[in-house]
Amino acid sequence: MNFDKDLQSIQEARTLAAAAKEAQLEFKHYNQDQVDKIVKAMADAGYKESERLAKLAHEETGFGKIQDKIIKNQFGSRDVYESIKNLKTVGVIDIQKEGKVIKIAEPMGVVAALIPSTNPTSTAMFKALISVKCRNGIVASPHPKAANCTAEALRVVSDAAEKAGAPKGLIQCMTMPTLEGTEALMKDKNVAVILATGSTPMVRAAYSSGKPAYGVGSGNVPAFIERTANYQKAVADIIYGTTFDNGTLCSSEQAMIVDSPLREKVIDEAKKIGCYFVSPDEKKKLENTVTKGGRINPDIVGKPAPWIANYAGFSVPSNTTVLMAECSKVGRDEPLSIEKLSPILAFYTVDGWLEGCHRCIELLQFGGIGHTLAIHSNDKEVIMKFALEKPAFRIVVNTPSSVGAVGYTTGLMPSMTLGPGTWGGSIVSENVTAMHLMNVKTLAFEVRPVNSGSCVTSFDLLPTMTSTASQSSGSFTKQIEERLRARAGNPVVNPLGSVSKKTSSASAGTAYGSGISEDEIQKIIKEFNK
Repeated sequence: MNFDKDLQSIQEARTLAAAAKEAQLEFKHYNQDQVDKIVKAMADAGYKESERLAKLAHEETGFGKIQDKIIKNQFGSRDVYESIKNLKTVGVIDIQKEGKVIKIAEPMGVVAALIPSTNPTSTAMFKALISVKCRNGIVASPHPKAANCTAEALRVVSDAAEKAGAPKGLIQCMTMPTLEGTEALMKDKNVAVILATGSTPMVRAAYSSGKPAYGVGSGNVPAFIERTANYQKAVADIIYGTTFDNGTLCSSEQAMIVDSPLREKVIDEAKKIGCYFVSPDEKKKLENTVTKGGRINPDIVGKPAPWIANYAGFSVPSNTTVLMAECSKVGRDEPLSIEKLSPILAFYTVDGWLEGCHRCIELLQFGGIGHTLAIHSNDKEVIMKFALEKPAFRIVVNTPSSVGAVGYTTGLMPSMTLGPGTWGGSIVSENVTAMHLMNVKTLAFEVRPVNSGSCVTSFDLLPTMTSTASQSSGSFTKQIEERLRARAGNPVVNPLGSVSKKTSSASAGTAYGSGISEDEIQKIIKEFNK
């Protein structure tokens, strides 16, 4: 029976990838206004359904908190949309060197999106939005423990996209996810790029699929409270961060490192807001519970602190927010120094920022290299030393790490996929967003002639500028289209919904994503050649 399910899953992956590719071949000819209308409709629909989807995710997985999942769904829809709504992803997107270098956007194709069980609905909507923004199709492979809620989240945004004019089948989701089916999806000929958010083995499988892939890494985030910090805010921020959705974000704080002058004040403050410091005997029970076979025990992921304590064999007050365990080492001999994805914090005391620096590096190297670090300090010199010297690509300052690293409380790009860079085995070291899902071609005019002669030396049809940063996407697009229309004498083709599958190739009358017909382009070229 399992063998049959594996075969069905593989066939489903192939069928969905082919359907998404067919829709994407049509969608790649849509202009920027069409794309933006569709993306906005998707974001609005996802935001509207945030609460319902949060409840579905909680019921199906048993992870986290409904209220925090609502916030994640709102973030994965509205906040992500706001961050990409003005991004140019169609046609000419930038002009450099006074018109001598022109940047032109092209879609990648079909995105294979691996969706984790810890953030199943928010990550699904986020990946759909950034994929469609760049005129890509998407096929999602949900975690088996979250297959239904992930599929429902994608149905919500898919229905909204199609009502706004997107080709049917552009957004797909597997209903029978298996390891074999997911591997088949990643290797499918119709898939162009992989967005891998999930377990380390699955991310490694994405890298070995033979396709370009953006992957994540484990967090194991250390949070350092330096002696000049506002310790009350620091403690509150760290506790908020590690308890947000019961620690299911990979950017959640995993260890609190405290500068010795603040130790007693921090402990008192932590106890005031529900932290329970375990005894040596309770710590031993917790260690045996948190790990299983040298890895994190999946049973405790996303569970509240009282539940975990009871599961481990001891009791804590019902209002306990975090289980705190004093630790002195980092590594296999200190099981609680690993990433725990639950409201459990390793507690370290250090003497000075330099010792704190070394402890943070040890923790990052033990399962969180390249990911995220939090520092709470009012010493700008110390903050900069951490920024320059620590092996993490997101160093958040005086804010909760879990929601700061994804861009909720900071100015980072909103994202549910955080690259750990080459240190963590990934090609990307920043927050993955729409800009990572488009190809960019370059039109380059000669600037250092090797032969003399009269010829076109720049793209003088377009506004001369060194950067488009000072103009909004909309006004820049209109300038380009107005100039092209004026030269060609014809209106822009491809009104919303006018593209059909029968005319979806570039030779059928429309230049790739430009909204300008081939005849008009030929007229422009002839003018250049006069």
